[in-house]
Amino acid sequence: MMLFGFVGLAVAVVANVAGAAAASSQLEGLYSLVKRQIPAHAGAFTFELSAANTTNATDTFTLSDIGKNATGNATILIECSTISACARGLYTYVTEFGGVDIWWTGSRLNELPSQLPEIGEPVTRTSLVPYRYHFNTVTFSYTASFYDFDDWSFLLDWLALRGVNLPLAWVGNEYVLVQVFREAGLTDADIATFLSGPAFQAWNRFGNIQGSWGGDLPEQWINDQFVLQKQILARMVELGMTPVLPSFTGFVPRAMHTLYPNASIVNGSQWSTFTIQHTNDSFLEPFDPLFSTLQTSFMTKYAAAYGNVSHIYTLDQYNEMMPYSGNTSYLSSISSATFASLRATDPEAVWMMQGWLFYIYASFWTDERVEAYLGGVPGNDSMIILDLFSEAYPQWQRLNSYFGKQWIWCELHDFGGNMGFEGNFENVTTQPVKALATPGNTMVGMGLTMEGQEGNEIMYDVLFDQAWSPTPINRTSYVSAWTSRRYNVPNLPTAATEAWEILASTVYNNQDPLLQATIKSIFELEPAINGLVNLTVLQGIPTGLFYDTNTTIVPALQSLLQARQESSALDEVPEFQYDVVYIIRQLLANRFIDLYTSLVDTYNSTTSSSSDVSTAGAPLITLLKDVDSVLLTDTHFLLSNWISAARNWAHDNSTYAAYLEYNARNQITLWGPRGEVHDYASKQWGGLVGTYYVQRWEEFVSYLSGSKANGTAYNGTAVADVMFNIGLAWDNETWGQAANETWGTVGNTWDVVQQLVDKYI
Repeated sequence: MMLFGFVGLAVAVVANVAGAAAASSQLEGLYSLVKRQIPAHAGAFTFELSAANTTNATDTFTLSDIGKNATGNATILIECSTISACARGLYTYVTEFGGVDIWWTGSRLNELPSQLPEIGEPVTRTSLVPYRYHFNTVTFSYTASFYDFDDWSFLLDWLALRGVNLPLAWVGNEYVLVQVFREAGLTDADIATFLSGPAFQAWNRFGNIQGSWGGDLPEQWINDQFVLQKQILARMVELGMTPVLPSFTGFVPRAMHTLYPNASIVNGSQWSTFTIQHTNDSFLEPFDPLFSTLQTSFMTKYAAAYGNVSHIYTLDQYNEMMPYSGNTSYLSSISSATFASLRATDPEAVWMMQGWLFYIYASFWTDERVEAYLGGVPGNDSMIILDLFSEAYPQWQRLNSYFGKQWIWCELHDFGGNMGFEGNFENVTTQPVKALATPGNTMVGMGLTMEGQEGNEIMYDVLFDQAWSPTPINRTSYVSAWTSRRYNVPNLPTAATEAWEILASTVYNNQDPLLQATIKSIFELEPAINGLVNLTVLQGIPTGLFYDTNTTIVPALQSLLQARQESSALDEVPEFQYDVVYIIRQLLANRFIDLYTSLVDTYNSTTSSSSDVSTAGAPLITLLKDVDSVLLTDTHFLLSNWISAARNWAHDNSTYAAYLEYNARNQITLWGPRGEVHDYASKQWGGLVGTYYVQRWEEFVSYLSGSKANGTAYNGTAVADVMFNIGLAWDNETWGQAANETWGTVGNTWDVVQQLVDKYI
């Protein structure tokens, strides 16, 4: 599949809305939000923009009672300095007065009482920071690769209500990039060797990888994403958000070397273990005049396609890659020319970049080099740095508040969409406040930069809530209120709150700096006899447990089940079922560690037999099947969701659908044509555990048993080859062909949970 046929595709220009946030007509976006999420009370809220809307000022809203309507129901006035502040004001009302919320599992805002609670004394809140940011570049691949507009609409409502006003907006980038490359003289064949598949575009945008495996990026995908981005940007703007837009980064197809032999084009460094075919991207150095030409082309075409909707641009040149030179003059010239290219087209351009490079390659990015690179950009308000991993390894302190440039305190937390419990509640609530109080700091925002949105929702809620609190949020009172909204039933049993207080004081109170990220279960990793247990952040993805399962996960699960016995209404709460499944999934994942250790010890024992090894391995396989069985009972934990979301973009073209499914499967398993980043984006999903992880561990146990029987030494290379071949075969399968592969849930959650509780507790 090649890149053809863009001529004739209608380009609907989005209206220029820059600077129009204060216009009264923009309030319609808020009223539309109410109609979408709280239709029964569509006429009960009045929004008014105050005159206090000033550039880069913190946002403010005031809630007050207007009176009562003809039916005697309360009507609410929300006055605000910005559209975003109004949305946050609405959220404050529905959560603090109405007792309802909107979750990743769905909106419960329609459960707002029919008679709206009155406010009484007016309530005024002010944001702690001007910017509330959301997204990591890779979130667009790990979570949103196959989102349609319904998915985006829901997520944007979730963001708006929480006060987010600065979201990243990568969708549709390739539509413009292809036009730029064509104008520069590149052929479709040249371009096809550069662009990556739908599930891997984030790393192509970063310049880490180039090209695709499993087939070239189809024209249809680029066209569809163009249409989707127009919808996304329009919705962002009407909800009072300033989108952070793509720009030309400098990464180009290899044919540019031949087409422009005198241009200053260097090869980037290798990323991960990819071969040169798919990495070492060509980088057009920004001080070459061609860079500015292509930047102007990109920004002009982007505005024509999507509208002049922002002055903030994302641009990362060295994400997990080394610069061509460490000379400070060179680094300064790179950033200076890059920024000049932005300002040449947009005189108000602000450059946003992720600060991840300064952490991941700290040995290269010395204070002197960072200061030179950032110093190449004139003015401190010309850049915004995302301090990407603030909750664990903040760089703003080491780098003197980024030498005066603006920066945002970010919670990274989740790598690759991992699903294990982890969080540091105290850190997320206290450290941003302390950072703001630090003399000379240039912090201007708080944000979420998780790689994937999978579980641990309370850790993300509290960060955005902290962005509206001048003092650190009290954990006990927060957990109580959060639980009450999450399980919005009459007379919620105290056992439910007790469950979450147990979790909040243990798994969400992680003080171990080596495990400050979402924990991955070892059963998701490629089986081996060593190197799986107790991995830390410094070794990649952490697998170590910083808590005792029997005093944390077990009593929390038991408390939730006790709450269910006391209130049958909880059976009808999707979030309650989700949480019970999520917790028992963690229980079994943790139990797997002991079973695995026992298997390895048995294999390593000089007195054990082949039969002993098989016997020791059997409980591992049984446990994995049990994990799969409980995950399959809840719609939010299904592999089929991910696959169907991908295939739904295929327009009933079976060949295209197979291509998309391959992309979806490959990302969460081999992640690359040869397993270059294998198991990084693994998931605990019903169907994935049963068809993939069970198969791998069965083969592993069989190999160990055979090795024992034959008296041969363990061969890690041979085991890895077996696992790779399993991945190759699985990635090329089609879901729904096997008898046990369904598109919906299987079994009753509560029956399966009770069976597993009896078995594992």
